[in-house]
Amino acid sequence: IIPQNLKLAIASGIGLFIAFIGLHDAGLIVANKDTMVSLGHLSSPTSLLSIFGIIVTFILMSRKTPAAIFIGMILTSLAGILTGLIKLPSAIISPAPSLAPTFGAGVMHVGDINSLQLVTVVITFLIVTFFDTAGTMIGLATQAGFMKNNEMPRAGRALMADAVGMTVGAVIGTSPTSAYVESSSGIAVGGRSGLTSVFTGIFFLFALLFSPFLSVVTSQVTAPALVVVGVLMAKNLRLIDWEDLAIAAPAFLIVIGMPLTYSISDGIALGFILYPITMIATGRIKKVHPLMYVLAIMFIAFLMIIAH
Repeated sequence: IIPQNLKLAIASGIGLFIAFIGLHDAGLIVANKDTMVSLGHLSSPTSLLSIFGIIVTFILMSRKTPAAIFIGMILTSLAGILTGLIKLPSAIISPAPSLAPTFGAGVMHVGDINSLQLVTVVITFLIVTFFDTAGTMIGLATQAGFMKNNEMPRAGRALMADAVGMTVGAVIGTSPTSAYVESSSGIAVGGRSGLTSVFTGIFFLFALLFSPFLSVVTSQVTAPALVVVGVLMAKNLRLIDWEDLAIAAPAFLIVIGMPLTYSISDGIALGFILYPITMIATGRIKKVHPLMYVLAIMFIAFLMIIAH
């Protein structure tokens, strides 16, 4: 359904997106009312710590050091502690927080969704979450080398697991427990099977008790990992057919749209709307899957809804 070039653009766009997040978390990119964004204060101690982490991690990755990203995070944390930029917690273990305040809150008033405005809000959230998830999965599958013949194997199972996780998370009262682009860090160090996810879940359970200790993992520590993984995912740009403008233009909108709109789904929307238009204009109507026309119409309606 989705052309290979657009899938590559999604993966590359996610790479630029998370690299942009990493640079922002590092303080290297900051908001500017005149130019939208600008270079941060590179002389600030926190920015210097992030720069140290980025350089160390890139060196380790270049030397093909096993677990380079993880080692880079540890070295950055140690550097922050030794320089006093990261404070050690007063305690290591704390009781797990109670679920009582949020458990079931998301389903207590489902019956009140009886107006067009509320239904529109629900549908909007559904579309945003679905395409955020689908885009993330395509990007991660491309990075992991799972895409076979332009298709993601067992995509239905992956989406079902994601849907169940979101539903359970909503009942418990958490933010969407969806597939996250940060999973690319695990893929970058060799994670390929479901066992990676199982161990991640186990470590999250331990994190409930060791949350004070995890305070040493600041944004300056995680930022280098995001930047490095962003570089790894951006390599898919070279595989896009840049000679065919009818394909290159929508692919470019996807790639540039994600970081500029700060949204995976918005970036996908821009490219998916333009793609059928450029293909029709070049007389290649039959080469576009019918569902791509449907998706283009859906995205136009979606953008009109969120605009109002």
